[in-house]
Amino acid sequence: MTALNQLTLTEAREGLATGEFTAVELTQSYLDAMVEARTLNAYVLETADKALAMAAESDKRIASGDAGKLEGLPIGVKDMFCTDGVRTTAGSKILGDFVPPYESTVTSQLWRDGAVMLGKLNNDEFAMGSSNETSAQGPVVSPWRREGDSAPLVPGGSSGGSAAAVAAFLCAGATGTDTGGSIRQPAAFTGTVGIKPTYGRCSRFGIIAYASSLDQAGPFARTVNDAAVLLRSMAGYDPKDSTSVNRSVPDYEDAVGASIKGKRIGIPREYRVEGLDPEIAGMWEEGAQWLRDAGAEVVDISLPHTKYALPTYYIVAPAEASSNLARYDGVRYGTRVPGRDIIDMYERTRAAGFGPEVRRRIMIGTYVLSAGYYDAYYVKAQKVRTLIKRDFDDVFAQGVDAVLTPATPSPAFGIGEKGSADPVEMYLQDIFTVTVNLAGLPGISVPAGLSCKNLPLGLQLIGRPFEEETLFSLAQVVEEAAGRFPVDDLWWK
Repeated sequence: MTALNQLTLTEAREGLATGEFTAVELTQSYLDAMVEARTLNAYVLETADKALAMAAESDKRIASGDAGKLEGLPIGVKDMFCTDGVRTTAGSKILGDFVPPYESTVTSQLWRDGAVMLGKLNNDEFAMGSSNETSAQGPVVSPWRREGDSAPLVPGGSSGGSAAAVAAFLCAGATGTDTGGSIRQPAAFTGTVGIKPTYGRCSRFGIIAYASSLDQAGPFARTVNDAAVLLRSMAGYDPKDSTSVNRSVPDYEDAVGASIKGKRIGIPREYRVEGLDPEIAGMWEEGAQWLRDAGAEVVDISLPHTKYALPTYYIVAPAEASSNLARYDGVRYGTRVPGRDIIDMYERTRAAGFGPEVRRRIMIGTYVLSAGYYDAYYVKAQKVRTLIKRDFDDVFAQGVDAVLTPATPSPAFGIGEKGSADPVEMYLQDIFTVTVNLAGLPGISVPAGLSCKNLPLGLQLIGRPFEEETLFSLAQVVEEAAGRFPVDDLWWK
């Protein structure tokens, strides 16, 4: 019999509904697995007592016939989501032992639908990173290893804890945030499914801000159907978020398995970048063929401003970060380092509280917003961002339903292998994902194969605004053709 914590979220939902096991038993199986997997450092806070209490309440609702859509399903929460009465740090020393007195809208909707909170998941500090190595709580170790090599690998970032926990069977699903690829890239690195919905589809209220015009919440799961189930609960209009879009949320699960016959899928020639791993290029071609075999039409397209996406992103995102992170001054909450006067206190607090990558991005952002450089950098970047969005608009106007690309330029790499000497080397990991955030579009990463070293490889599908259903139907075709890629060596146990 499959261990309870290795069931997919959909399977666990069915088992709870038929009484095969209880929510408390399911939750306990995850809690036991979390204890055994602490070496992965996926969780920064385990909330066992809270989880068991929530599971007991779920069992009562199931017994009374009052079960919610996610009743009794154990979920991990990225530490960027404020959780009422539960420590939330954004992976930073500056928030110390901050305990929010309120709940983020996304997590409140998960609890509304009966989900059980297992704990808070590790992430890059303030979601700034592509490998989960910038967290003040230390790096997350991927549950995957290269064949014949025990060197620890990164799970991707910034939502590395979420991706690793789902892949290692430490939660049935997890929340993530995606500012430039922070759901899709770690999903690709860990053989999991991750979707970044359309900007405005999920409320940002209660999510610690990095770059407000780019941040968007989304789920991690082990299958496409599981991701669809989770997004249905996470999405929805929220009057507390001025960027939330007031439109109905479909039942995404209905789209999984829907026919894709007649869909037009674009292959952007600009994504055939120099240095692309040949294995990933081959998987990309194979993915296009799977979609053709299912009845889709695959066409060549051009997104001419793609080459400007990374520099544009690394102007816009740090600019917004420098503004958002100005609130961490040691006065109202979080860490405070005493100084000679208030200015000295600000400087000492921020120097001690922020890690190197966060300080780097704050300085870049402050520079591009400064009086002499605002027009030269920030304004110009916003104009290019408009052109990047227009590229997608033009392609969709020509009848293309979705765009197929690689999710990452390479498989997962080792901890400490990239970015130590040149941070731009790490920034290049986002080359295929940042355009989606700049244009506010939905994008999903789905496992599509294994490298020669037995590491997961992912494909990305980019859709029209608010057409996540199309992405789920296409991703299901890829999943069925490629198969699933669960971790089979639980080496940490």
